[in-house]
Amino acid sequence: MKKKVLAMVLGMAMTMTTLTGCGAGKSASAAEPAVEMAAAEEPAAEESGTPAADAAGDAADETAGDVSEDVQAIIDRGVLRVGVKNAVIGFGFQDELTGEYSGMEISLAEKIAESLGVDVEFTTVTAATRTELLDSGDIDCVLATFTITDERKESWDFSTPYYTDYVTVLVQNDSGIAGLADLKDKKVGVSSGSTSAKSLVAAMIENGVIGGDGFDAETFDPATWTDGISFAQYDDYPTISTALSAGEVDAFCVDKSILAVYHTDDRTYIDEKFAPQEYGVATKKGSGFSAYVDGLVTGWLSDGTIDGLIAENGIE
Repeated sequence: MKKKVLAMVLGMAMTMTTLTGCGAGKSASAAEPAVEMAAAEEPAAEESGTPAADAAGDAADETAGDVSEDVQAIIDRGVLRVGVKNAVIGFGFQDELTGEYSGMEISLAEKIAESLGVDVEFTTVTAATRTELLDSGDIDCVLATFTITDERKESWDFSTPYYTDYVTVLVQNDSGIAGLADLKDKKVGVSSGSTSAKSLVAAMIENGVIGGDGFDAETFDPATWTDGISFAQYDDYPTISTALSAGEVDAFCVDKSILAVYHTDDRTYIDEKFAPQEYGVATKKGSGFSAYVDGLVTGWLSDGTIDGLIAENGIE
C-alpha cells in the first residue's frame, strides 16, 4: 500500500514539473492545434524525411507564425476554396451525374487542404472568371490549367510550375489544314482571357507565315487582330468545339492537354506545337498563403508525388 501511495506522489510531482516547463515558454498560437491535427493524421509523411515532408513541415511552421494571417483564416474557416476547371480530363473534370471532381489539379488541391487540416470546396472557373473570383476573395487559390506569364505575375502570385504543356491547334479532318501555313486568313476559336491567340500569332510570325507588322505582345488584342488570321472568342471550351463542328471557326486553339478532350475521330492536330505553357497554383499577390503553397509544390516535385499524379491521370 505504501508503495502505491509513493508511486502516486512521484507521478504527480513529475506532472507538475512538466506543466511548469510548458508554461514557461511562449504560448501556442491558434494555428498550432490545427497544424498538429493535420500532422497527426499523416505520421508517415512526417517521419519519412522526404523533401515533400520537409516542405510541408516548413509550411506548417509558417502557418504557426505571425506572418500568415491569410493562412490562419483558412484554418479557422475549416475550408480551402479552390477554383478549378470542370471539363479538362486529367486536370479538372466534373462528373455530370455524381457531381464529383477528378484530375491531377483536383488531387493537388485536396493535398493542400489535407496539409492544412481542412476540407476542400471546389468552384468551377473559366479563363475569364478565375482571376475575378480570386481577387474578390471568393476563392483562395486557382488550380485550373493557369499558365504563368510575366504579365500575370504582376497581379497574382504563382507557385513553382507543376506541369508544362504546349499550345497547338485542332481542326476537322476535311479542313485541309495541316500546319501553321494553312491557317493563313482563317478564323480561329479561342477562350476569352487566354493567351492562346497571342501564342498562335507569335508562332506564325516566327515561322514566316505572316509578317507581323504591328504585333506587340504586351498590347495584343485578339478581338482586333486581323493581319493574316482572325479570332473568335468564347466563354468556354465546349462552345468553341461546337463552333468548330458548325463551321463558325476553322480551328480551335488552346493548350494540348485541353484540346485532348475534344480530339475526336473526325479531328486532328496540326503538325506544330509551340509556346510552352507552365501551369502554377495562383494565389493573391503578396499573401502568406503563396509561400505556403509553393513549399508544398516544390516538395511534391522533388519526391515524385506530382509525377505520380501525372501518370495516374494519364497526362502526356
